[in-house]
Amino acid sequence: MRAPGRVTLGRALSWLRAHDPELAATRRAVRAAIVMPALFALCGQVFDSPTTATYAAFGSFSMLLLVDFTGPMAQRLQAHAGLAVAWAVLICLGTLVAHQVWLAVAVMVVIGFVVLFAGAISSVLAGASTALLLAFVLPVTSPAPLSQLPDRLAGAGLAALAAMLAVSLLWPRPTTDPLSAPAARVCRAAAEQLRADASWLAGAGGPGTPGVGRCRITAHRAAEAAADLREVFDTTPYRPTGLSTSSRAIVRLVDELTWLCDILADSTPPLDEHPDCDADAHTVRRAAARVLEEAAGLLDAPMSSRGPLRTASEELAAAMAAMERDATGKLGTRRTGTATPSRVHPVIGMLDLSFRAQELGYATLQIAHNVDLAASAERRSWHERLLGREPGTLTEPLVSARERAAAHLRPQSVWLHNSLRGALGLGIAVALVHVTTLQHSFWVLLGTLSVLRSNALNTGQNAIRAVLGTLAGSVIGAGMLQLIGDHSTALWILLPLAVLVAGIAPAAISFAAGQAAFTVTVVVLFNIGQNPDWHIVLMRIQDVGIGCVVSVLMALFLWPRGATAAVDRALAEAYADSARYLAGTVAYAVGRCGSGPAPTVRPPLDEGRAAAAAARRLDDAFRSYLAERGAKPVPLADMSTLVTGIVGLRLAGDAVLELWQRADEEDENTDRVEARLVILGAAGRVTGWYRDLGAALGRAAPVPEPLPRNPTAEGRLVESLRHDLGDERRQSAATAVRIIWTADHLDVARRLQPNLAAAASPRHPS
Repeated sequence: MRAPGRVTLGRALSWLRAHDPELAATRRAVRAAIVMPALFALCGQVFDSPTTATYAAFGSFSMLLLVDFTGPMAQRLQAHAGLAVAWAVLICLGTLVAHQVWLAVAVMVVIGFVVLFAGAISSVLAGASTALLLAFVLPVTSPAPLSQLPDRLAGAGLAALAAMLAVSLLWPRPTTDPLSAPAARVCRAAAEQLRADASWLAGAGGPGTPGVGRCRITAHRAAEAAADLREVFDTTPYRPTGLSTSSRAIVRLVDELTWLCDILADSTPPLDEHPDCDADAHTVRRAAARVLEEAAGLLDAPMSSRGPLRTASEELAAAMAAMERDATGKLGTRRTGTATPSRVHPVIGMLDLSFRAQELGYATLQIAHNVDLAASAERRSWHERLLGREPGTLTEPLVSARERAAAHLRPQSVWLHNSLRGALGLGIAVALVHVTTLQHSFWVLLGTLSVLRSNALNTGQNAIRAVLGTLAGSVIGAGMLQLIGDHSTALWILLPLAVLVAGIAPAAISFAAGQAAFTVTVVVLFNIGQNPDWHIVLMRIQDVGIGCVVSVLMALFLWPRGATAAVDRALAEAYADSARYLAGTVAYAVGRCGSGPAPTVRPPLDEGRAAAAAARRLDDAFRSYLAERGAKPVPLADMSTLVTGIVGLRLAGDAVLELWQRADEEDENTDRVEARLVILGAAGRVTGWYRDLGAALGRAAPVPEPLPRNPTAEGRLVESLRHDLGDERRQSAATAVRIIWTADHLDVARRLQPNLAAAASPRHPS
């Protein structure tokens, strides 16, 4: 029979694991509970320096509870060392400007904006923004003579050293990226489905081939793995993007794997019919399966050899090229007769299996490239990481940082809004601190930081939680002080317990519980070594209350419409830019088709960069929407469908561009005016629909009806290419196949429309 103590402990651990996945918050809280009281005792009791003790306590609290760097241990320690240097600089700056009110306010606004906006560039800075702001808040709200600066720096230095030792020695966090394992599972599940589908198609359900049940099981596993990956990505507090090339590659991988699984679901062969046979398409599917398996292995072990993945990718590219060549010969016998819709469909159908395989192969090569890029980035030197250089390139330093910052320096950027609001709110709070001359006035800034969120309503909710939590913590703290009386030893015993609860409560219980525990921690901290005074709790309520009022006013002023409106604007912009990019790739394609005037013959690289930047801004707005508490005005499934539609639209443009960039030079005397007109007309209709959808989302206009399939246009296209399809030299026939596949990519974008229209209709009825 199990002992009662073990049962209770087991239940407590089960509850903690359920409320704190992977025990991330618990890990940080345990470290802080050990380090913070030890440093406070060392500096206050041994060194007899209250200033050093204060900065050591808040520094260790900040560096152990407010940040959680990821990656290999060497990178984490480097990040902590960089944070320590930043703390030293900000402490010096805050100490220097604290005596002049106007200067303190101006510098606070600048520092606040720079720190908050820098999170759009680097996930490391995003995760450390509160810790960095605290380094400036402490000195700027506590004016002191310059003679105290060495003591302040000493406290911060001890905190940084202790934090680095704790991170490396006390319950170190796993080094793997949180997205790598679920991404590897998606790769393996997709590979299994590709092999099962290829065997079914090749064997036509004969002996030794997977049955219908096996194909359905593998398809279900792939869809389930993709859903799990998306859930992990959506629940990550700060997405791993920014200067880290490997992190940005992993994030792109999430979208690409989601899109791959959508293609797999759409291209699964009809299991209740006799499947068509295309040996080249089956070969491409099997080659893609091998690439995905090698990619999964490299995701699990980034430092392993990249050779097998590169070899498998080369084999897949060769299989796709062979399929493209052989596809021309399979159509030669179907070029007789007059083109009508009923006789054109078999011609299109002959290329359907090869197109589906080509689409799957392209998506797989994109995935392999990003996995290879992530693994290559892990091998870079510290200097290369610092400069943000792409592996194997000679780009100038910080190119990715500048591009990302420029993408957010626009009125529609959610991150720009948050940075401006936070900076102005902090500046006003600093002004109030100097005007009111509150004791321990940095609590005003802590109150402001703790409740700033993505919109005015949510900020108000968190302000109420902050005040209620602080009130509860103050009452608890006052009660403890009354019970303890003059026994200060009891406060030393309570301090690590209070820190432990303050670290775990926000993640495992609630925001208000975290505020209460933090308040108890500070009440205990400021009464150690003094005559316990419960009146301090009243000052804490007053200080935090002022901070909450400031944050609510700033949110009402700068963000009156909330995150849902921001997502709608970001969606409108992303759909418009992505549609422009797809139209540009099709214009580039028709420019390579032969003689006659062409709209453009250059790759639409600028349009592609603009679409990527709009997609990044949408991602930030969507994360703000996810971070909002309370009921969602739009179902999360509908919003996710609209966001994922951007990925499909952009990847369709990428596929068209890749298809024509690797094409051989075409005979300029070949006349394909009719084919070009058909393709451009289809592109205009499809991209125009997406522009209308963006306008509907941005202005609450009616949602356009999805476009139906146009068999007449398909007939015109195939009829205009009949001569090319029968070309014995194969060069013209290969171009004709690429033209038909370009039309297929446009049709893929068209087939997305019903789901997108259904997702948008509840808000914008047609």
